[in-house]
Amino acid sequence: MHTYLFTFSLSLLLSMGLTPVVISFARRSGTVDNPNVRKVHSSPISRIGGVAVFVSMMALTIPVLFLPNIIGASFRDISAKVIATLAASSFIFLVGLVDDLKGLRVRHKLAAQLAAAIVICSFGIRINTLTLTEIFSIDFGWFSWPLTILWIVGVTNAVNIIDGLDGLAAGISAITCGVIAVLAIYFGQPVMAVLMLALLGSLTGFLFFNFSPAKIFMGDCGSMFLGFLLASSSVMCAAKSQMLVGLALPVLALGVPIFDTLFSMLRRFLERRSIFSPDRSHFHHRLLALGLKQSHAVIIIYIVTFIFAALGMFMMATRNINTIIVFACILLLMVIVFRVVGSVRLRETIEGLRKKYAVTSQTNKEIRSFEAAQLHFRHAETFEQWWHAVSFAAEKLEFSSVNMLLTNRDRTFKLLKWRNDGNTPTSREMLKVDVPVRDRRSGPSLNLKIEVCRDGSLEAAGRKVALFTRLVDEKSPAALPAKANPDV
Repeated sequence: MHTYLFTFSLSLLLSMGLTPVVISFARRSGTVDNPNVRKVHSSPISRIGGVAVFVSMMALTIPVLFLPNIIGASFRDISAKVIATLAASSFIFLVGLVDDLKGLRVRHKLAAQLAAAIVICSFGIRINTLTLTEIFSIDFGWFSWPLTILWIVGVTNAVNIIDGLDGLAAGISAITCGVIAVLAIYFGQPVMAVLMLALLGSLTGFLFFNFSPAKIFMGDCGSMFLGFLLASSSVMCAAKSQMLVGLALPVLALGVPIFDTLFSMLRRFLERRSIFSPDRSHFHHRLLALGLKQSHAVIIIYIVTFIFAALGMFMMATRNINTIIVFACILLLMVIVFRVVGSVRLRETIEGLRKKYAVTSQTNKEIRSFEAAQLHFRHAETFEQWWHAVSFAAEKLEFSSVNMLLTNRDRTFKLLKWRNDGNTPTSREMLKVDVPVRDRRSGPSLNLKIEVCRDGSLEAAGRKVALFTRLVDEKSPAALPAKANPDV
């Protein structure tokens, strides 16, 4: 117990002494986070605070692991796994630091996280078995690899995403460290307890400078390092215990960032945006939108996280199906909290899914119509066949009309017309577009006038026009044989 207290206290003091040094260095080197439309701070803030957290934690952890006591003996038994965890976490820290200093693409950071997670799995740190009751357990077999990788990468990015307010990610991570430390001591894993207590101390010291108003941000080097190490450590605890509580408690402690990430991905999916695109609809943004100050919003999230973690502790006193019931009830409570804040709305989600399905079905139908019309254009050898292909495409894409005025060689005019007799909307419902079409003869392009019914959606009408213009661009009259219908 003295070793645990020593590890926590010294890492706290080291973090408190090192963080001002990092702040001074970041300001001199210009490594600051500038305010923009997505940020809530109004002045440049140092953004490499993760250096202080990382160094403070590592500087205490490594010497303690070699002490001639029960901790040192336990470390020698699992030294390969612990070294792999610390090495992979250090690699993620360096990737995040490069991103803070130079900037990295999302796919590059994701590739680094996947590589580090694979290394963790290759050393046997995997969720192989999960015991639900005394007579029922799940053996994941080969699926333990993708499951563990998904967990590690998911938590890494969840902690990174939640780092949007002063002290938010650091505080949630500190609570999670405490939870995993309790689990480690409960399951007889003193090495993991030392790791988590050292990290808890460094985060506590860092929070003196990171809480609102923040003097420094942890940056990607800090948030990615925290997420990766917490995820990997929770897997080691779960793998040792093989009990649901070993994985469920970290899930509850990290419930806010995990659910916030899942709901954000769902929201972006329904809005047909990239799931990695930024927005201001996260859980903490919703609290700010309710009129709360930044410090108040962070404290509320601390309280919510602590309550979920504390309720989760009841699972340690339950067995079998009761553990599952407690876990499910807490998850339901978590969803209700997100619903109250406004991060997720059931009615809007259902409507979004319906609209997403309708758009996807309509798009697939338009693609099939485009491919059918494409064959007609490719087989057109004469101008009459080309116009027939235009009319066919207009019909398949449900246009209202297509007109094109031709000038014959004798200077007379000829108007080609196609109209959908079954579609007679008012002019307000129409999207009218002039499409220039390349002619075989020199001079101005032909002018193809098309009318498309909006059907309540300009996007759908525009998509049809885009497909149609692709058709006439791929096979215009200029691409027809020179002998084809020379009178026009």
